Amino acid sequence: MPIFYFSTFEKKILISTTNIFSISNQKQFEKIALKVFRFQHENNLVYNEFCNLMNVKVHEVKSLQQIPFLPIQFFKSHSVVSNKNPFQETFTSSGTSGIITSRHHVTDTSIYEESYQKGFAQFYGNIEDYAILALLPSYLEREGSSLIYMVKDLIEASNNTESGFYLHNHEALINKLITLDTSGQNVILIGVTYALLDLIEKHQFQLKNTFIMETGGMKGKRKEMIREDLHHQLCKGFGVSAIHSEYGMTELLSQAYSLGEGIFECPSWMQILIRDTEDALSYIENGKTGGINVIDLANINSCSFIATQDLGKKNPNNSFEVLGRFDNSDIRGCNLMVL
Repeated sequence: MPIFYFSTFEKKILISTTNIFSISNQKQFEKIALKVFRFQHENNLVYNEFCNLMNVKVHEVKSLQQIPFLPIQFFKSHSVVSNKNPFQETFTSSGTSGIITSRHHVTDTSIYEESYQKGFAQFYGNIEDYAILALLPSYLEREGSSLIYMVKDLIEASNNTESGFYLHNHEALINKLITLDTSGQNVILIGVTYALLDLIEKHQFQLKNTFIMETGGMKGKRKEMIREDLHHQLCKGFGVSAIHSEYGMTELLSQAYSLGEGIFECPSWMQILIRDTEDALSYIENGKTGGINVIDLANINSCSFIATQDLGKKNPNNSFEVLGRFDNSDIRGCNLMVL
C-alpha cells in the first residue's frame, strides 16, 4: 500500500492508495483530490512551476474548480513526475513520423494495475467471467503502449486459455469469436476502431454473448466517422445492440468506459470538468460543449489534474460525451469521433 506524505503548516499529511481506490462519495473525492493537489504542488517540479506562473496560492485552493490543470502538452516537453524514484515504465503515445509523442513516466506500476483492475471490475464485474480477445494492431506494432500493458494483464487475469491477442490473423479471430459466442462463453473483444471495421468487412456476425469495445480511433488508416454512424455500422456488422468504448490516454492511469451510445462514466477515483473554450480558467454548465479537464487520482506519482485537447460535454449525472478535438491538435488515441 503506497503512502504519500506532504507537509503543510508544520504538519505532515498522508495519502494512501487505499483511500484513493475506496472513494465512495463526492465529499471523499474532493477531500482526497485537494490533498493530492497539495502533494503534487510540493513534489512535482513541473506542476509547481506551472502553478507559480499561474500565481496560484496553495492555501487559497479550497475546491476542485480552483485547482490548476496542467496542459497535456507538458507530457511531450517535460518529465512530469512527483517523486525521485526510478521509472518502472515509460508509456508513450502513438504518433506519425515527425510528431513529438507524450511520455508518461510511471514510478509504481502497481498503482496503474490496481486502477485498471478495479476500474474494469466496477463496470464489468469479475474478469474471470470473460474471455478477453484483443485486436490492437497499431498498438502491438510499437513499444511503450499503456493500452497493451493493461490488456495483456487483463488477458492473464481472465485465467481463460481462449483469451489472447490478434494482429492481422482475422480468419483465426473470426473462428474464435463464433466458437466462443456459440458456446455461451462471455467475451469482450477490445479493438482499435479501424481494425474492427476491417473485421466486419470480412465477416458479418450475429453475436449473443460478446461485448464489442472500440478504442483508439482510426490511426490514419480510415477516414474519421461521426460516432453514431460508426457505432451503427459496428452494431450491424457484429450483430449486437450496443458498442462499448474505452476513454483512456497515455497521460492517464485510469479509464472511463461507455456501455453504449457514447456515454462515458468514470471510476470513483476519476472525474472530469468541462472548461470554457474561450477562458481555460472558467467552467461551463452541464450540456454545453467545452474542453475536457480530467482528475485522475491514480496519477498521484505524475500529475492528477490534466487539461486535455478533447472537446466534450458533461451530463447532470456526471457521465460525459467526447465530441472532438481542439483545432490544430494532432489526432491520436483517446477513443475520439471527430464531428
